[in-house]
Amino acid sequence: MAEFALPDVGEGLTEAVVLTWHVKVGDTVSINDVLVDIETAKSIVELPSPFAGVVTELLVAEGETVAVGMPIVHITEATTAEPARVREPEKITAADQDAPAGGVLVGYGPRSDQSRRRRRQGAAVTASNTQRTTRVLAKPPVRHLAKTLGVDLAEVPHDGECVTRHDLEDWLQAKGPGVQPTRTADTKRGDEGREALTSVRKAMAEAMVESAFTAPQASVWKTCDVSSSMALLDVMRNDTAYRDTSVSILTLAARAVLLALARHPEVQARWEPGELVFPEHTGLGIAVATDRGLLVPVIAEADQLTTPNLAARLTETVALARAGRTAPANFRGGSFTITNVGVFGVDGGTPILVPGQSAILALGAVERRPWVDPEKDELVPRWVTTLSLGFDHRVLDGKQAATFLADVASLLTTPALAVTF
Repeated sequence: MAEFALPDVGEGLTEAVVLTWHVKVGDTVSINDVLVDIETAKSIVELPSPFAGVVTELLVAEGETVAVGMPIVHITEATTAEPARVREPEKITAADQDAPAGGVLVGYGPRSDQSRRRRRQGAAVTASNTQRTTRVLAKPPVRHLAKTLGVDLAEVPHDGECVTRHDLEDWLQAKGPGVQPTRTADTKRGDEGREALTSVRKAMAEAMVESAFTAPQASVWKTCDVSSSMALLDVMRNDTAYRDTSVSILTLAARAVLLALARHPEVQARWEPGELVFPEHTGLGIAVATDRGLLVPVIAEADQLTTPNLAARLTETVALARAGRTAPANFRGGSFTITNVGVFGVDGGTPILVPGQSAILALGAVERRPWVDPEKDELVPRWVTTLSLGFDHRVLDGKQAATFLADVASLLTTPALAVTF
């Protein structure tokens, strides 16, 4: 009997959540047949079988967290011959644009000597627990969403080979309201309910607590007229260099940040006892809100990119994060982060630092507001936004933070200043 242990599908992985089993006890599998979907620290991954034979025992239940190296399934091999070459676990392909966000942060870091959770003796999953009808084809994030909503994918009509997120949403809309994520009722109080946290929300909470209790954080704010930037965006959208790229105020804010960081390198310095560490290049983190929580993928060496390339990378980075397909390596190496809270219709905020970074910029909503024209000394309607910079007061003093933020605001107010930086 062969034992298949949870592999390390990404550098530094220590644990993962078993999301969906595709086999049950008694099923015959071939090499490379998909056994299970797991939710890793960065994405949803399909694990193929390294053996051919019959599934004799599922050792982990769906939703359970297991450590790398722990056995998850037993397979009685059909032959004693050496197993054939097995393909690597396959992450979700680029074709799955319909998938909901799936990236998570939990599980990466130094591996402990002891597993966080271990399977209890006699807790093997039986065939009755995993009985399934003929499996409907769907991408892992779609299956996860359906499971969360309590929907049987076999009931969802679809035109193609796979059920897509659009198929699921259309079916839910046609069926009407009332399908809600399952919650576990609190047995102690009838007016309460409990909902298990996703891995990404657990990790986000851990990171925020670490940040809040490690760095003394302060913030500075600046409201600025970005009418010239909005006009520039109209020009960019008609430029062939941006034909296949989405451009927004975030694009110009990212460029402004990169230019200002070149003038104020201390803003992206990292605090270490007795010294400041300056990165050679800027790893630009972009905060992305997903259905499972906040992710901060990083654009490596963003300071080396042209503006068209930066715009393309921003578009790609956000799309991959929302689809849960960001590579683990692209969550590391950040030295400065931008969070665009304006997309939620708010004017600003005081964002908490990403652990290991010394500053974060919040970009507020861009709105038409009355503004005093400094030349005519009269009110005129202008496009206005508010910028807020959170910073580590061990690394930066108020003057340094304010000067940096003023430069970012100046570049958004007068984009032509970029040639002077």
